[in-house]
Amino acid sequence: MATKSSKDSTTKGVDSRIAENRKALFNYAIEERFEAGMVLEGWEVKALREGKVQLTDGYVVVREGELFLIGCQINPLHTASSHVSPDAVRTKKLLLHKDQIRRLTGKVEQKGYALVPLNLHWKTGKVKCEIALGRGKAEHDKRDTIKDREGKREVERVMKSNRR
Repeated sequence: MATKSSKDSTTKGVDSRIAENRKALFNYAIEERFEAGMVLEGWEVKALREGKVQLTDGYVVVREGELFLIGCQINPLHTASSHVSPDAVRTKKLLLHKDQIRRLTGKVEQKGYALVPLNLHWKTGKVKCEIALGRGKAEHDKRDTIKDREGKREVERVMKSNRR
């Protein structure tokens, strides 16, 4: 009788992220995060395994009580089947519970809030999209973010030189 193989302890630390939207963290102050499933076609999953995805221009909209990811570009593989006509910028449906969607809809209708995709990652063999409810940052907030980031780099640089 065959037994189920347990995962190695080495795979626990492996980062399962497919793509990340770093621009979203710069442009928005994140208030809440949600993990949503995605409705994908077979060729899209294969392309995601190869890392052929661009999430930077993506955004999430609510239509008729459902969430959709628009602007996420998944480039098809050259070895894609000939009977499939891949569309790289196809609108993808996101899967969340109805009560979560209702809550998000109410918040998005408020001025200044938006739903943005943060990353795509694997979870138990399925592709998940982490979306966030964010408030757009003003220009001075973005400058503060840059100043903080550069300050942290400088501190790390000094600490590294002191260790030597």
